[in-house]
Parts: sequence; structure tokens; C-alpha cells
Amino acid sequence: MPNKTINAVIVEDEPKNVALLKNMLDLYCPQVHVTGDANSVETAMGVITKNNPDLVFLDIEIGGGNAFQLLDILQPVKFDVIFVTAYDNYLLQAIKYSVLDYLFKPVNIKELVAAVNKSAERIHSQKASRQIEQLLKNFSAPKNTATITLPTSFGFYVIPVQNIVRCEAKGSYTIFFMDDGKSHTASKTLKEYEEVLPPDIFFRAHHSHLINIKFIVKYHKGKGGIIEMKDKTEIPLASRRKNDFISLFDPGE
Repeated sequence: MPNKTINAVIVEDEPKNVALLKNMLDLYCPQVHVTGDANSVETAMGVITKNNPDLVFLDIEIGGGNAFQLLDILQPVKFDVIFVTAYDNYLLQAIKYSVLDYLFKPVNIKELVAAVNKSAERIHSQKASRQIEQLLKNFSAPKNTATITLPTSFGFYVIPVQNIVRCEAKGSYTIFFMDDGKSHTASKTLKEYEEVLPPDIFFRAHHSHLINIKFIVKYHKGKGGIIEMKDKTEIPLASRRKNDFISLFDPGE
């Protein structure tokens, strides 16, 4: 883990939250040196341009706009970002797609330390700007054209969400099966991907399987039943999920 000093800026419109975060960083993340703070899109532009930070702690909702508008204005972004937010599921999906970090308010110390450590690794490997570019693309893209970033042991893959046939749990890993016959193994759990993939397209059929309903070919009745996918795999349907699955298609039975 690189021990180099990380110069940081805090963008947050509540002064008490700025003071609290600064105090936590002083106590638990001594490698982080806060060089400035801002409370709006306009002031953040000036502070970030002046300080040229390695890392920005960024609230999603700020005066004069939001975090995504600010990042768009500052393109190309040369710093890493840790989002500090109280909400919102849609925005958090965009963030997770791009494998960027976010902290919920009130900030948890352990989560803060973990996020700063991961940020240090991204800064050291110069991955930050690519991931923010991907984030902005995902935030503005329609769901059927969005991509998702899959972290691996060697780096990451960027794949189109609409081309995912199914996802299968393998311990703490997830295997993504694509419509071109290829597969990719990602170093996150199936539950984490269930939370970020569009729920109107992806259905949790079983504790080990998340499927894209566009690629369903056939359903075989049974206690739970079997779902046949376009790639010819047969996915078991958990009995507790049967009614929810049937209701997706409303066959009138």
C-alpha cells in the first residue's frame, strides 16, 4: 500500500459535515492532507483547479447542481473520487457500475479507512480518471446501453449490461455469462451485482443465479421449476421465487 501523502479537497455544503470529516481524516487517515473545501459547484471548480488534488470527497447533492455536473465540467478528471452521500439508489447504481467508492452519512470510521486505502491504490495505479469517465457515461446512458465494470485479479473488464445472459455465484466471486458465449469472473459477490443491475431486466431465480429475462427461452413447471436460457443452460427456480417469476410474464394461469 503506497504511503505517499494524498492531497484532498472536500466538497460538501454542510459546514458541520466538513469539520467532522476533516477530524476523522486527521485521526484515522493521516496520509490524507486536506488542502481545501467547497460548498457548491461554482466554488468547487475554483478550489479543485487551484489545489490540483489527488482525491476529492464529494457530496452528490451540492449547491448549484450535483456531483455529476461538477465532474462533467472538470473533464478530463485527473483526481480520484470518494462520494459521501445520504442517498439515492439510482445514483449509487451508477457509482457501483464504475467501481468507485461511496460513504453513507454519518460516515463510518472503518468504511472511511477502507475507502481511502482503495483510493490510494487507484491513485498509485492511475486508474481514477478512467473510472470517472466510465461513471459519467453510465450516469447519462440509457439502461439498455449502460456498461458495468467487473473487477478482477488483474484489473477489470467493461461489459455492456444488455449482453449479460446470466450471472452465477461462485463463493465470493461472480461469473458473468455473455451472449457471445464468453464468460468473465469478477471478484465481487452475486448479491452486490443484484443490487446494481437493473431490476426490470435481471431476476434472482435462485440464491446462485441472477438471470436476464430477455434471454429466457422456456420454463418447465415443477415445485420451483427450471428456466431454460438462450445459452442452453437450465437454471433452477427457487420455489419461493416461483410466483414472482410467473408474474413477470402474466400468462393468465
